[in-house]
Amino acid sequence: TADEPFSASFFPLMKKGASQTVVGLIFGCYALCNLIGSLIMGRYIVQIGAKFMLVTGLFVSSCCTILFGLLDRVPGGPAFITLCFLVRSLDAVGFAAAMTSSFAIVAKTFPNNVATVLGSLEIFTGLGLIMGPPVGAWFYQSFGYEVPFMLLGCLLLIMIPVNICILPTIVADPSKDSFFRLLTNVKVVLICYTIFTLSAGLGFLDATLSLFAIETFDVLPSSVGLIMVGLSLPYCLSSPLIGYITDKYPVTRKWFLVTGALTTAVGFCLLGPVPFLHIRSQLWLLVFMLGVIGFSLSMTAIPTFPEIITCAYDQGYEEGLSTLGMVSGLFGAVWSSGMFYGPTVGGLITQHLNFEWAAAVQGGLACLAVSNCSSARRSMLEKEVTNSEKNNVRFHFL
Repeated sequence: TADEPFSASFFPLMKKGASQTVVGLIFGCYALCNLIGSLIMGRYIVQIGAKFMLVTGLFVSSCCTILFGLLDRVPGGPAFITLCFLVRSLDAVGFAAAMTSSFAIVAKTFPNNVATVLGSLEIFTGLGLIMGPPVGAWFYQSFGYEVPFMLLGCLLLIMIPVNICILPTIVADPSKDSFFRLLTNVKVVLICYTIFTLSAGLGFLDATLSLFAIETFDVLPSSVGLIMVGLSLPYCLSSPLIGYITDKYPVTRKWFLVTGALTTAVGFCLLGPVPFLHIRSQLWLLVFMLGVIGFSLSMTAIPTFPEIITCAYDQGYEEGLSTLGMVSGLFGAVWSSGMFYGPTVGGLITQHLNFEWAAAVQGGLACLAVSNCSSARRSMLEKEVTNSEKNNVRFHFL
């Protein structure tokens, strides 16, 4: 996770004939290839092997990270742009393989504590988001463009033998189930929309927040990373606790989804704030709302993965690696689509209107997720009542 923040920050400094539109497409193709790769890896995780997929994904991603740091040696023009697209696309596929397999392995190894383990792992995601920009900036200023990518790529390579020694080899039979059958479940579709709004919001902030803070509050570019700590720190600190609660009391997942989506909507609307509220933009309010959004994201994101697994099992899917791989692939694909939508549409709205209205649109998407989660919860309650009535009728008949 540390790779994305500083690669997106430093890459425009060495455009070499690539327009801003081309730079945006280079980073946009990452989300698109990640989406496709997640679906393919999730579908064939049993045939490929979860451990082999993870190790291979780490190797491809580490090599692409190192190659991305060497691109400044390529002469500007079509060759440079083509290599950029190629490296980013391969990196996305490698990342999709590593993430899809890692989520599936976690769910297979800790079937009763999926949210707790994922929440604990999100601590390191938050640390990567916090440390990526400042540490990458220091290496960039001290040693140049290549060194940060070389260092991160080598760290990933070191993790390969560690994973080979530690991770278990999981043997499983392939399933005949598919993504399409899983998406016939209305509740799964609504949860996927919630995941989409989360990643879209993060992608939007990654693309627009730094420029808004610099122009509105005269913040130094080197200090923008400190503002983003307001988002990352509450997220990584609260994720383990929310994971533990939702594992111990699964009924709370629905409440966390609804409350988290509502809090996210409020946070985005006050981030600017939205113009019709007539509240003046202030730096402390911006940082505070980022903290609110970070906490609400953990409330919403952590329960989604185990909840989709529960829906799949309730729908008749086999309890095994094949199902977990499909759920992991679906999660990664939806997340990638949001990461593509957020910067693209959010950037267009910011360009034609302003940051305040663009943030309000993201809040509207989250608000719609609130109604979707509420509808899903009502349908589940109705289903439980119906099943209870059927059981009572069967009991009286007997």
